[in-house]
Formats: sequence, structure tokens, C-alpha cells
Amino acid sequence: MAKHAVWSSGTKLWRSLACAKSELRLDLTLACGQSFRWRETAEGHWTGVMGGRVWTLTQTDDTLWYHVYNTQDRQGVRCDRKRKANASLQTEHKKRFKGALKKEEDEPVPVTLENDTDEDEEMLRDYFQLDVRMGDLYKEWGAADPHFKRIADIFTGVRMLRQDPTECLFSIICTSNNNISRTEGMIESLCQTLGIRLCQLDEKSYYNFPTLSALAGDSVEACLRDLSFGYRARFLQQSAKQILDTHGLGWLDGLRSVPYLKACDALRTLPGVGAKVAECVCLMSLDKAEAVPVDTHVWQIAKRDYNYASGNKQKSITDKLHRDIGDFFRKLWGPYAGWAQSVLFCADLKKFQKLKEMPQPKKEENCEEEMRVACKKTKIKKEKN
Repeated sequence: MAKHAVWSSGTKLWRSLACAKSELRLDLTLACGQSFRWRETAEGHWTGVMGGRVWTLTQTDDTLWYHVYNTQDRQGVRCDRKRKANASLQTEHKKRFKGALKKEEDEPVPVTLENDTDEDEEMLRDYFQLDVRMGDLYKEWGAADPHFKRIADIFTGVRMLRQDPTECLFSIICTSNNNISRTEGMIESLCQTLGIRLCQLDEKSYYNFPTLSALAGDSVEACLRDLSFGYRARFLQQSAKQILDTHGLGWLDGLRSVPYLKACDALRTLPGVGAKVAECVCLMSLDKAEAVPVDTHVWQIAKRDYNYASGNKQKSITDKLHRDIGDFFRKLWGPYAGWAQSVLFCADLKKFQKLKEMPQPKKEENCEEEMRVACKKTKIKKEKN
């Protein structure tokens, strides 16, 4: 039985790409409620499903390490490539050497196939949007926002994922009136029930996210209600069916090229999709970095940390309040406001509060200032002596 890869097994199992922890923190980014498919399978090792493949990720100070497991689909694709490559080379072999023995013609010609390493790395870079320089953004946000600057020293490397739009939409629908832990369990059940099994590691099976067709089935709502999805079961099934019947398979992906507000409005025509869900999907899968999802949690951050007074007498978040809070943060943080909001959201989660209590390394400028003060005190003392 295959096992989860661990760093201590040796580097032969792993591929790598340069990426500093200041640009990406796996423990924060993968556990802050963006995606619900990743689990810490060993200390500092995160295993999950992305792009129809099963991955284990870990990192050192300046390197992101990854291992991609052979799944049934992946093995099938490789075998198909190999068969086609062998057939092509055998045909060429026959043309060049017509006098070769039949035995030699029937033997498979050895072929070195280009492996999937480049494709894997490209997929990983796209998923974590590594072309976006977090260090530069943190400096911009910190210069504009003193509160963010205090938080940023502790919560570095929180990135927005670029998820598959279908997986993102139906996962976020499940977050309605839910916490992260319970949502993770629901998504796991959804994938086990309607997804395709990819592989098994240490008695743990991994499944692909269900297709729109699988989610739109007539029996899906009843099935998911039996799995304790509650009212969300109807939203999942009806949204999938509406997308297929009205728009077609490529509609969600096509929203990546649609302006931000237009994409939000389009998503809100689906059952179970309100302002917050639409903003989340825009931010986490449709390339709308300016989208700022606002729930009661973010509303409290706005009131507590930014003295945001608008809507204080309201008991719930209206569309207008949602838009006003989003505009407030967009004006403060700029075109990547949704990314900045995710840092503060992450910093406010209970699971990460211990990080605030840990001693932080002193910044270089603070150390230099302390050295100047110390030297000044020493000089004064010498003069007195």
C-alpha cells in the first residue's frame, strides 16, 4: 500500500521550486478556509487534491517541496502517451529498416517520454499564484494601514489560491452557517459520494471533486440530505442543474474574463448564492483580486479595528452594507484588497491565536535603533566616569 510522502524519506521523492516562506506559508494559506481539501498528514506536510491529482506539500525557509502521487487517471494518461509514442516510433523504425526481422519489429522500441514535472510545477505556480509578489503587496498595505502593518509581521505569506471555479463555488455554498472544520467534513463526504477515487495512501482514500453532471443528478438532493447537508443539499443540486441547463459546462470558467461586478451578478442568479458566496468565488477562483467577501466576522473586524461605524444599528448584513464595507477596504488597500482582507481574516481565526503570543524576531530597523541607544548610553556613562 502506498504511503504519504515525508521529507525524512529523502529528496528523491520530491520536486522543488524556489519560494520563500515570506511569500507563502502553507500552514496559514491551506487552513484558513479558502480550500477544504488539504490535511496535515505529518508535521509540516500537507496532503490534498488539486487539479485531479493528489499532492503532498512541505517547505523549508526558501523552497517549496512537492510530491505528486500516481493516480488511476494519471497512470492511464501516461500509458496512453507511451503506447502512442511507441507506435509512432515503431512506424518510423519500420520505414527506415524494412529488412529488419519481424521479432525486432514487434518488440517495443525504448522511448524516453517527457515526464509531467513541468506540468506539475506550472499547475502549482498557478494554484498559489506565485507570480504575485506578496512582499511588495505587504509593504503597500502596511504603508497605507498601520493596523495591517502590525498584523503582517506575524502573518506573512498568506496567499489567495486560484481554485477550480466549480470546486470553489460548491464548496463555498457549503460554508453557509458553518465553521471550517464542519465544512471540511461535508466536502469530504461530497467527494467520497459523488467524486472519482484517485488513490489510497495509508488506508486513506482520496477523491476528485464531483463534476457538474454528478452534482446535478435527480437523486443528489436526497442523498446529500441523508449526509446531513440540510438545506444546502437543494442549493448544490439546483445550482449545478441550472448551470448545465442554462449556461453550459464552460460558463463558470468563462466568468474569469468577465468584469468583477458582472461576474458577481451572474453568480447571484444561482440558488444559494448571495453576496458573500459570490464575492468568495470571485476572489478565490475567478481572478477578481478586488473582491472583498463580507460576513459577520469581517464586519466585526471593520468595526473593532477600523472604527467603521456605518450600519452599527443593523442586525444583519444587507447588500448595501456589504458593498459599503467592500468599498471602504478597496479604497484603503487598492486593487488587491481581497488578498489583504484574507490576511486579517486569517489572523482573526481562533486556531491561529497562539501565533500572536509567540515572541517575534526583532525587525532590523528596531535592532539598529536599540544599538544606537545603547551606544549613546555607554558614551554618557564614560563621560561621567
